[in-house]
Amino acid sequence: MKYKSSKGLSFVIDKLTNSIENVITGDSFPTDISVLTNQDMKTVSKKKGWLFEWKKEFKNPKRETYKLTIVHNPEIIQGLISVEVKSDHVYMHLVENAPFNKGKSKVYAGVAGNLVAFACRLSFQRGYEGNVSFISKTQLIYHYEKTLGAFHFGGRVMIIETKSALKLIDKYFKN
Repeated sequence: MKYKSSKGLSFVIDKLTNSIENVITGDSFPTDISVLTNQDMKTVSKKKGWLFEWKKEFKNPKRETYKLTIVHNPEIIQGLISVEVKSDHVYMHLVENAPFNKGKSKVYAGVAGNLVAFACRLSFQRGYEGNVSFISKTQLIYHYEKTLGAFHFGGRVMIIETKSALKLIDKYFKN
């Protein structure tokens, strides 16, 4: 199976929250992150408003695809992330908020930040000191430097190192 090279991630960190936060009420909701399943694939299509072809990510044997849900509400997917565990870090291929968590009328803030923090935690779990990399859209390089503490490695490559990874993990995964 052939895959196109990455055009760059374009997720926006709207707010770093302690979990995810209802934008109207300000209430926080604890989250779970788990592996995307075949059953989930029925709800994450372009027809349902998702931008990316998650079926390709899900079927790619080199990648791991995870879903973000609210604790005690596992059937509603808040966001998705596709990562690849490399020899010395975790590489983020795709990050996407659920269609209802995008734009001015979004329901929850903090979804993308939560998913990136998960990638950092996964990096620690795999023995890579929290190191995460991804390709950014050019116009978002500064945004990722400021919001995630990522640094611009060159070209459009962004890297989150240990110190910044720990801050993100501490924000989202306190226990």
